[in-house]
Amino acid sequence: MALSELYSDKILDIAGNAVQPGRLPAPDASARKVSRICGSVIEVDVIVADGVITGYGQEVSACALGQTSAAIVAREIVGTRVEDFRTLAQQMREMLKAEGTPPGGKWSDLAYLEPVREFPARHASTLLVFDTVVEALDKAAAKQSITSAS
Repeated sequence: MALSELYSDKILDIAGNAVQPGRLPAPDASARKVSRICGSVIEVDVIVADGVITGYGQEVSACALGQTSAAIVAREIVGTRVEDFRTLAQQMREMLKAEGTPPGGKWSDLAYLEPVREFPARHASTLLVFDTVVEALDKAAAKQSITSAS
């Protein structure tokens, strides 16, 4: 597969028509990551209550692949259990790096990114949103455990 074939009409459609949720004014935690390979940047905000992601914001400056994965995450993340998102992030990593199966259910549009597997240099930008959200969830969990311990 040629690199140009990777950017399917569906990927370009999702990336091009993504609703940008913007940043949250009072998140439980935030995280920012930059891809060293392509320079993509994503900043995310999360609100977590009782193990469920109840609020999400993001600001993305990325290639079409990073925009696509970020758009799907922004569309589907609210209402997702924290542990389910962690599992999803691992499933995406396995899909790209270990011939794993694409996510299903409400995350099934992530399957459009399966061809990225053949382009290791594009893995980082595709996974950037997942790595950033997991970091924000880690920060939120640490903050909540400190708050509940005091």
